[in-house]
Amino acid sequence: MTASFEKTGVNNGTLDFTIGQDLIKKGLDTAFNKVKKDLNVPGFRKGKVSRTVFNKMYGEEALYEEALNAVLSESYEAAVAESGIDPVAQPKIDVKSMNKGEDWEISAEVIVKPEVKLGDYKNLEVSVDVTKDVTDADVDAKIEAAQKNLAELVIKEDAAENGDTVVIDFEGKIDGVAFDGGTAQNHSLELGSGSFIPGFEEQLVGHKAGETVEVKVIFPEDYQAEELRLKEASFTTTIHEVKAKEVPELDDELAKDIDEEVETLAELKEKYKAQLAEEKEAQYTDAVETAAIELAVSNAEIVELPGEMVHEEVHRAMNEFLGNMQQQGISPEMYFQLTGTTEEQLHAQYEQDADKRVRTNLVIEAVAAAENFETSQDEIDTEIADLAATYDMPKEQVEKLLPADMLKHDIAAKKAVEVITSTAVVK
Repeated sequence: MTASFEKTGVNNGTLDFTIGQDLIKKGLDTAFNKVKKDLNVPGFRKGKVSRTVFNKMYGEEALYEEALNAVLSESYEAAVAESGIDPVAQPKIDVKSMNKGEDWEISAEVIVKPEVKLGDYKNLEVSVDVTKDVTDADVDAKIEAAQKNLAELVIKEDAAENGDTVVIDFEGKIDGVAFDGGTAQNHSLELGSGSFIPGFEEQLVGHKAGETVEVKVIFPEDYQAEELRLKEASFTTTIHEVKAKEVPELDDELAKDIDEEVETLAELKEKYKAQLAEEKEAQYTDAVETAAIELAVSNAEIVELPGEMVHEEVHRAMNEFLGNMQQQGISPEMYFQLTGTTEEQLHAQYEQDADKRVRTNLVIEAVAAAENFETSQDEIDTEIADLAATYDMPKEQVEKLLPADMLKHDIAAKKAVEVITSTAVVK
């Protein structure tokens, strides 16, 4: 094989390569074995015609297109490796010549990964808004949240207030006609939770059990059911019960109810203080990493980002998200139905910062290349073990799914992030 690459633009170029006789023969053999299965030739059983008879009847050239399809991918990958380029999209193939007895000549229009000119990426000065300090107010807030989680709902005779839960029947109508999904019985609704149509919950405040209230609302412009958007509706709502939250007293007994590993409120506070310190330390580390990487990316220069890379990143992110949903038993169809969104809307959501994600990945890869990281087999084995534990998969399955080159790439990227982050100085 001979291969050569010539740039025709910032990230575009032409890759010319040849397919040699050995590979052509392999492709012709594959093509013949495929097409002969369906051939009916007099004197031969179906699929049993000889190669010599086939060539006399149809000509060897009849196999060329199928043969090229069989070996093109292998030939292209070899040409890419020989030329030392890094394509980021499917090439546009142009067959220059396929003359009998000669090497086939192929040309491919290729989009390659853009060049990254690194700026400063070590010892960067960054500032973050996250603090590692844990205050008494932080601890009190965490305990108060746990205290409220143990609150009980107690029926009250007084009028409903924000924070109370009402048990209601309601029937909704638009222009006097009931609509799908507008009716329910014995529905529990926490007033002030914002879980109903805007304006609905507020109109029940001040009313008691036994009362019937005519609640009038206008469906918001972005309501999930398009046919109801901006429509005015009237809900005949009957209040059966009003319940208030009764929060238990904060003492040693409650502390034991919150966490069975402690005996006193003081112990609970100390435990929560330690937990919050760990959480804040992690938040602080994440904030420093984010700030340092963003600065390293802004210091780097990427003349032009191929749109194909951004497009690929959007679909990668979408597929990863929908794949995670599927692991939880939620199919893409179910997800879009539950959220009232569409595939186009999800695409637009991931499109918003795809450009930034691609630039970040390119800079991290460039840092890994500049640092010339080497990956040991022990590091690969550790990475496989970590992934197997994270996704609850056998290590052997992880090895099959992720080639060694991909694992080396990911490990090098982690080392690059560590170099950027560990050397950063927080102002």
